[in-house]
Amino acid sequence: MTPNPSLIVASIQMVSSSSVEDNLSKAETLIQSAKDSHGKMADLVVLPEYFCLMGHQDTDKVTIQENFNDGPIQDRMSALAKKYGIYLVAGTIPLKSHSASKVKNTSLVFSPSGEVICRYDKIHLFGFKQGEEEYQESRTIEAGQLPSSFTIEKAGASWKFGLSICYDIRFPELYRAMGEVDCQIIPAAFTYTTGKAHWETLLKARAIENQCYVLASGQGGRHENGRTTWGQSMLINPWGEIQSEIASGEGVACGKLEKSLIQDIRSKLPALQHRII
Repeated sequence: MTPNPSLIVASIQMVSSSSVEDNLSKAETLIQSAKDSHGKMADLVVLPEYFCLMGHQDTDKVTIQENFNDGPIQDRMSALAKKYGIYLVAGTIPLKSHSASKVKNTSLVFSPSGEVICRYDKIHLFGFKQGEEEYQESRTIEAGQLPSSFTIEKAGASWKFGLSICYDIRFPELYRAMGEVDCQIIPAAFTYTTGKAHWETLLKARAIENQCYVLASGQGGRHENGRTTWGQSMLINPWGEIQSEIASGEGVACGKLEKSLIQDIRSKLPALQHRII
């Protein structure tokens, strides 16, 4: 292992529309700008939940569903990972489920060679109602069943990442089930109401209790369908400190993962070793 291995990561924030092609073009523009302060391209880039479509109806995503490893959205993500030589976490893509009226809300991880190296189907489906504001993902999404993580070799070290999506962050047992990881990746499309109240608090809690980085990528603004999402995409370190963030609108939050910081915090406060269940 090289002395203090580090990894440059980037969280992309979007305000996606009902046009898949426009969204994919905007995603590429933002990926291209995912560089650190020295102009070095990020090693790993994350897109938000529903990056490819924020439709006018919940059922719109069902109409663009793809078979796993077969479809124009997946092809575009594979090409972008290869073009920029990055690990690309494609927020969520609607993949075919067992029901014709529902999709899997799926994160796919593409390697720099364009291959899919990890898949995670969203387990916890969001349900919220307050006045006229209501969202019920279970109407159009089929829940996943299994936690998912992946490991890459970069900068002379192994890096383990956990995958979760949006509403999942309210369920800490999911993160414990993944074991010790270097970074939890969380694409999201938090509502403005719940985001303002809980987003930052929940993300910091997941970082602190698991003594790992958290890289969260959100939708962040007023969408053409009338929905407003919270945004505040960010990188949080294992001590719960925000290292980089973007409040609202489109943009990129870029930062660095450092092995030495993870090891130092886990050594000084070995909470993960003190668990009894």
